Amino acid sequence: MSSVGSTTAAKLARERQPHGQPLWLLAELTYKCPLQCPYCSNPLDFADTGAELSTEQWIDVFRQARRLGAAQLGFSGGEPLVRRDLERLIAEARQLGYYTNLITSGIGLDAARIAAFREAGLDHIQVSFQAADEEVNNLLAGSKKAFAQKLAMAREVKAQGYPMVLNFVTHRHNIDRIDRIIELCVELEADYVELATCQYYGWAYENREQLLPTRAQLERAEHITNEYRARLAEQGNPIRLIFVTPDYYEERPKKCMNGWGEIFLTVTPDGTALPCHSARMLPIAFPNVKQQSLEQIWNESSGFNHFRGDDWMQEPCRSCDEKAHDHGGCRCQAYLLTGDMNAADPVCAKSPHHDTILAARQAAEAPAHETDVTYRNERNSRVFARSID
Repeated sequence: MSSVGSTTAAKLARERQPHGQPLWLLAELTYKCPLQCPYCSNPLDFADTGAELSTEQWIDVFRQARRLGAAQLGFSGGEPLVRRDLERLIAEARQLGYYTNLITSGIGLDAARIAAFREAGLDHIQVSFQAADEEVNNLLAGSKKAFAQKLAMAREVKAQGYPMVLNFVTHRHNIDRIDRIIELCVELEADYVELATCQYYGWAYENREQLLPTRAQLERAEHITNEYRARLAEQGNPIRLIFVTPDYYEERPKKCMNGWGEIFLTVTPDGTALPCHSARMLPIAFPNVKQQSLEQIWNESSGFNHFRGDDWMQEPCRSCDEKAHDHGGCRCQAYLLTGDMNAADPVCAKSPHHDTILAARQAAEAPAHETDVTYRNERNSRVFARSID
């Protein structure tokens, strides 16, 4: 088919399946990171990806996305602090009218750089922790200094007038200390806390056996969180505790990114554009901002149109009366667990592959045993890259 014919077909498909605009742009500035978290959402083969976008290329992406309607811009990675042009990128985003937030481990941050970010116009900083216990935190991070640095930077963020937003990824090794995690957040005078139980993609999927908590652990943690919510509210403490349940303990799947290609747009370090940050694992040829405009990518590319609407659905999704609510669930999860990205998300009890979820839950009930985790680092990533090749 000619390029003209291909474009016409894409436009006709778009007219049949209208979609939203990219309100939220996630800029994954780099895959470089000083930590080695075994649940990182970066692709397993990140070490084999192309050259990072330049400062000017990122600014052009911001401009294009703003024209399409994007209002919020997240700076992520890897560790976005690795980029020495981050202050300029923040300033340019502010000039364009974005609400900006930085998602960081805090490693590489100091008081002067926080002040520079504030001067540039950054609206929000989220600091992530691995645990409330220094030994566990540093073990999971792969750094002996990580915990102390995170504490210092969380306090500095607050001292410089930012709301304190903390993220704790919880899993088998730290969820039983959810009370201590919450206590630490109270001590730090946090404003918002995301207690995000690990979701199993990327590196977390490779380490699922070591990370997936039992149902009893999860229920206990949620119960304790609710108790703290009530107690802190009675004390007049405005802290918000957000408890995120893992998909593996649900009976119905979530609506993937609020709908594939409806609101979220991710651009990776090498310029690949994705409908969600995990989609790179799928056997789809996603477009790149170095070759196409964001307008073409969002509206006309086969990658972004692939799961819009419901023509792609198989049974039981195709005839399900809940398909408008969950859109068949997560495409990445379906692919990881079934090998078929068009299958119903196995989290759904109606899926013929739901047994894979039941088996994972059952495996989590076994006593914890000494098994090495696969850390997210460049050496391991190159091993995965070679295996994919």
